[in-house]
Amino acid sequence: MSKVFANLAMSLDGYVAGPHAHPGNPLGDGGSRLHEWMYRIRPWRERHAMEGGEESRSALLMAETFDRTGAYVMGRRMFDEGEAAWPDPPPFRAPVYVLTTTAREPWVRAGGTVFTYVTEGVEAALAQASRSAGDKDVQVCGGAHTVREALNAGLVDELQLHLAPVLMGDGIRLLDGVDPSVHLEITQVVDAPDVTHLRYGVVR
Repeated sequence: MSKVFANLAMSLDGYVAGPHAHPGNPLGDGGSRLHEWMYRIRPWRERHAMEGGEESRSALLMAETFDRTGAYVMGRRMFDEGEAAWPDPPPFRAPVYVLTTTAREPWVRAGGTVFTYVTEGVEAALAQASRSAGDKDVQVCGGAHTVREALNAGLVDELQLHLAPVLMGDGIRLLDGVDPSVHLEITQVVDAPDVTHLRYGVVR
């Protein structure tokens, strides 16, 4: 049975982006430090049309994450920040459902990525993504507000965090405003020299 999982990098003090994030400054001030481990590994580089890259436990986990994902859901803010930075073809290679308040025609890109804009809310976006994903999983890739909304609505089965040994001190915190009754259990821990990968199941 397919699952819905959220997948984000996070600092030790709980931030998934730095302050002053906008399309010209994706991830905010200092936010790229959360992803330094990722920029070096082969699966990420391959998806961004870059050569080379490390083979490591992090690379194996990222390859698995790409392979299990049949569709994506993201917020409009994340889309706006990534639109200018993603290569062509974009790294998703699957349908992407963007939460927005402004209707827009689907944007078809090379490599199997189609951005569809959903104005009816996160539940509708996840329902469309689940139909597109088939027997694969749906990844909620951000931003923080979208993940919080999905968690609070009981729509997430797993939370996958990549904990970077970084202190941000300011920016956008992932779990602020998440209902404290959300119950998580650790299902996987993968340690690497520059990041710790944590997977939690959401207990209902």
